Amino acid sequence: MQGVFPRFKHKKALKEAVKAKEPVRLEATSLFGNEYDGDLYQAPPGKYFVVGPDPYRKRNWYASIEIKNGMITVK
Repeated sequence: MQGVFPRFKHKKALKEAVKAKEPVRLEATSLFGNEYDGDLYQAPPGKYFVVGPDPYRKRNWYASIEIKNGMITVK
């Protein structure tokens, strides 16, 4: 994957990055391989779950991202 994708320390930082259309990467964590992994802005419509700041080692906050009709919502 090309580009630089930061990890966000807080959910607020994720929301601000999406609002500003900064680079955001969705990371697949499923062992079954049935999750999207890649650039948020190229993801197909649907609902995605984000854990931060690191989904593998440090899960301090959780968020959901929904892509519907070209709109991205972070909750």
